[in-house]
Amino acid sequence: MPTARTESDPLKSKNLADNLAKLTDSLGHSPDIIVRKFTPLSIQAEIAAVFMEGLVEQELVEDFLKDMMVFERFPDTQPSSVEAMFDLMKHKTRGVGEKNCLKEWNHLFEALLSGSTVILVDGISEALSSNTSGGEVRTVTEATTQVSIRGPKESFTESLGTNLSLVRRKIKSPNLWVESMKIGDVTQTEVSIMYMHGIVNEDILAELRKKLQAIHVDAILESGYIEQLIEENVYSPLPTLFNTERPDSVAGNLLEGRIAIFVDGTPFVLIAPTTFFMFFHAVEDYYQRFDISTLIRILRLICLMISLFGPAVFVATLTFHQEMIPTSLLINLASQREGVPFPTFIEAVIMELTFEIIREAGIRMPSPIGQTVSIIGGLVLGQAAVQAGIVSPAMVIVVSLTGISSFTTPAFNMALSVRVLRFIIMFIAAFMGLYGITIFMFILIAHMCSLRSLGFPFMSPFGPFIAENQKDTLLRVPLNRMRKRPRLVSQKNKIRLETEGDSRGDRQ
Repeated sequence: MPTARTESDPLKSKNLADNLAKLTDSLGHSPDIIVRKFTPLSIQAEIAAVFMEGLVEQELVEDFLKDMMVFERFPDTQPSSVEAMFDLMKHKTRGVGEKNCLKEWNHLFEALLSGSTVILVDGISEALSSNTSGGEVRTVTEATTQVSIRGPKESFTESLGTNLSLVRRKIKSPNLWVESMKIGDVTQTEVSIMYMHGIVNEDILAELRKKLQAIHVDAILESGYIEQLIEENVYSPLPTLFNTERPDSVAGNLLEGRIAIFVDGTPFVLIAPTTFFMFFHAVEDYYQRFDISTLIRILRLICLMISLFGPAVFVATLTFHQEMIPTSLLINLASQREGVPFPTFIEAVIMELTFEIIREAGIRMPSPIGQTVSIIGGLVLGQAAVQAGIVSPAMVIVVSLTGISSFTTPAFNMALSVRVLRFIIMFIAAFMGLYGITIFMFILIAHMCSLRSLGFPFMSPFGPFIAENQKDTLLRVPLNRMRKRPRLVSQKNKIRLETEGDSRGDRQ
């Protein structure tokens, strides 16, 4: 896998002072650059150990320096020259991590800024490095955006090594492969892809490698950068990559043949390829009985329709299709709107914008008071708006039910897309009624069927229709009936629950 584009600048000078001066000048004489100088007893050659404070583990640095100078304790191994000493340090001594010989400045800076300790020797135009990365990292805690009642209470952190190990603890298989690369010409962010060898679709894997290799950008600060740079439909309002902060969710998707994309510095891992129905599946669906999980999935689908079409249908019905409303209910709605000065559409827009403002304020405010402000603000503003005659009580009920329904979507990015589409459908309903809503729904379905996630159909297994994959979409059958992996995702090793009638060819 390629690294970011950098210009080659070899280490030419053998003078330690010149090399240290160039190193510190290039880093702006930052106070977190630590340089330790010492001279061995056997060879009068000055040695410097350089590392970045806060990026290294001090104990690992001390162990590395002791290992580099271990020949000092054994008289039989005393080197006769500086070159012999450097060769002994490079080949004979132990190291904390993998030792690397650095001959170019860009490799030296990359190692230094990645948490490695670099050894420079006076009289040698090369450097040695070993991984001593450490420092302060956040501990593994419970997931905050994908809360689960039943299941593991652990989530990813900002440490790439920790995140990879969390998945390896769940899948103890030699077929769990990881590939890494550096993306970002300035940030040099480490990105890793994880997949199950022998299960993953090789065509999808090759497509992902191609897209990642084609990224040439200054910075990758979060997995959202990768998501936006590799998605095929940039202007689509719907996300085509799934993100999660739960290791068990990543493990389950890997075992189905999907690929996980880890980005150093973020707890959110991308899953590819993605289907539309993955955004409405929660991890705990597989930890509970199939009948309970099926009921909850149906409830989520109903809530999706309410959050997407609820205000639009209400606006269209009151504006164009009053004959569809029972007479007694229509009289009540008309009496409620008697003092409201705005049309139904404007009334709905005012309430929806107010609800979005309250929701956004609750998210951005400190967590101890954010929820309180959201609840109290909604109640006070809603009641005050009704008493002031700005909106009708029925509109408050519709908007409140719509907002609550949107919270049932397990994936936050899909819930955001639904919020955007809701305003578009409301606008269409205000001018074209239920006919406009129906036309937009067909256009939306056609658009969703045209979407691809790394070349994989977004609406699979409904578009194209695959009967054997219907066991885990809208409904969920018992686990002992889910024998095969998704057909289009995994081309090999299709059987995940083996029975006596399975052939050996299906397991390969």
